[in-house]
Amino acid sequence: MAGKVTVRDYDESDWPHVWPVIEEVVRAGDTFPFPTDLTEQEARGIWLENGPGGRVAVAVDGDRVVGTAKMGRNRPGPGAHVATASYMVAADARGLGAGRALVVDSLDWARESGYAAMQFNAVVATNTGAVRLYESLGFTVVGTVPRAHELPSGERVGLRIMHVDL
Repeated sequence: MAGKVTVRDYDESDWPHVWPVIEEVVRAGDTFPFPTDLTEQEARGIWLENGPGGRVAVAVDGDRVVGTAKMGRNRPGPGAHVATASYMVAADARGLGAGRALVVDSLDWARESGYAAMQFNAVVATNTGAVRLYESLGFTVVGTVPRAHELPSGERVGLRIMHVDL
């Protein structure tokens, strides 16, 4: 990566650059609990619809979109005070700060939006880089659903539920 990664709000013109990041991540099947055969149309609907007050952001290095995040409330009604977020980073940008920038941005957004906490419902246990990143930002694993994610190899691994008070 050439420069400093920055995060900004998603713009409709970003989709042609966001879709390849999403496609790469979901096709790999090892870090994200979306179907590996997800179509672009399905991905667009899932990624861009985040409920009332939700947000989509992109991480950019210069003019290049290197990652994306979606965020919103974790549950409606009595659970609407807890935020959630999901992140995807291009493989060649991992480990270079894009993921951290997206998570920090989403935590700032959640605090500014008045959420009391943030919860991740499905962090693949073998995605140790993400787990370490989240823990470094104050998240704790509050539980693991055993064998809830099937890797491309057929091995079933846990999905971590992670939480941080804001």
